[in-house]
Amino acid sequence: MSTPKDERQKDLFRPALDSIIDLKHPLVLLAQRIDWAFLERRLGSVYRPGPGQPPLPVRLIAGLMILKHMESLSDEALCARFLDSPYVQFFCGEVSFRHDLPFDRSSLTRWRQRLGEEHLTALLQESLAVAYQTGALATKDLERVAVDTTVQPADFADREQPFHAMVSAHFMGS
Repeated sequence: MSTPKDERQKDLFRPALDSIIDLKHPLVLLAQRIDWAFLERRLGSVYRPGPGQPPLPVRLIAGLMILKHMESLSDEALCARFLDSPYVQFFCGEVSFRHDLPFDRSSLTRWRQRLGEEHLTALLQESLAVAYQTGALATKDLERVAVDTTVQPADFADREQPFHAMVSAHFMGS
């Protein structure tokens, strides 16, 4: 089995992200609450042994997927946000600031296709658990949660307050 590609070693000439960012920023706090080991176990099973490049780290892909849906971003906007924000990079598991993408943009589409419904459900479960633990989601709100595990972005404009808006409002200070 291929092991995930992990090029996030500390660079002696670049400061660590955790030494240059505000550790009380909402994305930093959210990153500390997510059970990344759970996501690694659940989503890591999509790795297939064989030739080719090693897969990207699960935390990178899971972090990108969470942010994409939490903020309703296109793949292009998500990539731009990753390049612009040390907080997004920290959330996705980077150790020091990158000026390039650690993946090809088409990797996002391939990952959504690879994950499928079962794994996207695991990602949703962890997101809901974190939202509930932090108070961004109340028990009464769970009655209104509709699970959409398609790989296409859903249009939530006509719903009262979608899950990603609740999480975004809580963690992003909206």
